[in-house]
Amino acid sequence: MGRKLILLMAMSALFISRPVFGQTIDVHCHNILPEYMAVLEKHGAAMEETFPLPAWNVESHIAFMQKAGIECSVLSMPAPQPWFGDAEESRRVIREYNEYCARLKNEHPGKFKFCAALPLPDVDAAIEEAVYALDTLGADGVKLATNSRGQYIGDEALDPLMKVLNDRNAVIIIHPHKPTPVNDGIIATAPLAVYEYPAETTRAVVNMVSRNVLARNPNVKVIVPHCGSFLPMAIPRMKAVHPAMLAKGFMGQIDWENNLSRLYYDLAGGASPEIVKMMLTVTTPEHILYGSDYPYMPDNVLQGNLTRMREQFAADKELAPYAERFFSENARDLFNR
Repeated sequence: MGRKLILLMAMSALFISRPVFGQTIDVHCHNILPEYMAVLEKHGAAMEETFPLPAWNVESHIAFMQKAGIECSVLSMPAPQPWFGDAEESRRVIREYNEYCARLKNEHPGKFKFCAALPLPDVDAAIEEAVYALDTLGADGVKLATNSRGQYIGDEALDPLMKVLNDRNAVIIIHPHKPTPVNDGIIATAPLAVYEYPAETTRAVVNMVSRNVLARNPNVKVIVPHCGSFLPMAIPRMKAVHPAMLAKGFMGQIDWENNLSRLYYDLAGGASPEIVKMMLTVTTPEHILYGSDYPYMPDNVLQGNLTRMREQFAADKELAPYAERFFSENARDLFNR
């Protein structure tokens, strides 16, 4: 009897010492389809982003979600943008992707959401696809590349598309793509994911803010990847130099509040408490969301990152009150789950 009591007490202590976590919603993950890969290979672009695209299938993704305790994954098309000068080819592969995602969402209720791909830089085709994906397929938002063959988010050419997205209260996931132009010597030494991706994301968001794109389209909400990239440093610097740029006529007025309040930030990349606190200098706890970046790293690494983040946040007095917001509640609110 004494031995049983000791065992029960030990088990109880172990249970109490381990944080009890709810289900997670993953807003940053990708699915790589055979039709998409075939187009990249046809154009010699499979290594355009300086590293190979990983294999993906739905069974492996669901298995990862079950092991990691992820309730729902929000899918988006990876880089590169499947545009190689043939508008019809781009429209076809993107339509196939969006329709596949819609079927996947219906076949696995509650497991998947998706942000539709768009055939940019063809703005008219992108508007047509956005309307179809959001109104007919039931897409949960759209994914925009930081640049589509040199056409950057925030460019004036995209204003008609942004109006369509604003009219539909769309969520926009942005994702870095190979910069245009880019220094090939530098990326041969340090592949895009090392430095250029955070710089590219920051560049695109700065372009949007400088043109008041989000202030002019107040119904859209934009998810910035990879812990906000360099924005926690770039935004204060931008605010500091803006008055001088404005006085010299190099920049226009910026509605800081109405631009920055539309930005959300994901934790892909394995954020630490220190990084999250830095993010909180430019946003609020309600605007931080979990993202895994599946399947770009091995399952066990991503599971370890998620466990580590949960444990670190739970142990941090400043972050603990918001941990479940980061991992699920904010995404539920954003995507109306």
